[in-house]
Amino acid sequence: MQFRLPVLLVLAWLAGLGPAVTASNAGAADKIPVDLELLLAVDISGSIDPDEARLQRDGYARAIMHPSVVKAIRGGIHGKIALAYFEWADSTTQGDILDWTLVSDQASAEAVARRLLDHPIRTARRTSITGAILHAIPRFGSGPYKGMRQVLDISGDGPNNDGGPVDLARDRALAAGIVINGLPIMNGKQNTWGFPVLEDLDRYYEGCVIGGPGSFVVVAESFDTFGEAVRRKLILEIAQKPTPRTNPAPVMTQKVQSGYRYPKGCDVGERQSQEFWRRRFDQ
Repeated sequence: MQFRLPVLLVLAWLAGLGPAVTASNAGAADKIPVDLELLLAVDISGSIDPDEARLQRDGYARAIMHPSVVKAIRGGIHGKIALAYFEWADSTTQGDILDWTLVSDQASAEAVARRLLDHPIRTARRTSITGAILHAIPRFGSGPYKGMRQVLDISGDGPNNDGGPVDLARDRALAAGIVINGLPIMNGKQNTWGFPVLEDLDRYYEGCVIGGPGSFVVVAESFDTFGEAVRRKLILEIAQKPTPRTNPAPVMTQKVQSGYRYPKGCDVGERQSQEFWRRRFDQ
């Protein structure tokens, strides 16, 4: 597993001092055309124990090779997508598990699933959705594939509390032409240290994390139902057509982003963290 230390880049990018990042690069004409570049970003922060991390990994593996997902892939204009996968925790922890890989049929989907399942499980502390987004931006366009759409799929069970403002990181991704969708896990479980739970995490994801044409949230009500939620979400992402400002059809607990502003503020996770540690030190 490779890890990056993006602290200086985070500061420069959020201040607008870093170079503009785009999804295009030299030699794009030589890339293999695909319907979608889909980057899966999966939370392994402190509130997720090793068993839950395994449930997440299993959920993604089973969803990717599910016949309904493969059917959605085959139904695209090119009949293939490029898929990559990484896991994240604090602002310095992003582990690339799967580099850009072509998925075009049942066999290639099952091969990806096996690679995910064979990789060791680990967890880490703190939650930096900001770090995950900034890690993801330069990944798009870095492989041998050129997608008609570029989508970052973020799943997690808590708000950002490390690495800088999440809404500014989101806006940098949107400026690069990347759509961000979200899969908040509403399990109501505190982490090992008793850190507070954000009860309306789905609304937080709507207002502070997702964005771009057709962006949406699908809620996983628990880790046990995570796989089913992932499968629904993948089908929506893959089947969505590359037309501007289109929304996927409503599905169960799906919530569609429509300019919603989260009333508690996108820094709610940082404020929760500050208050939690203040109380710990005062004891």
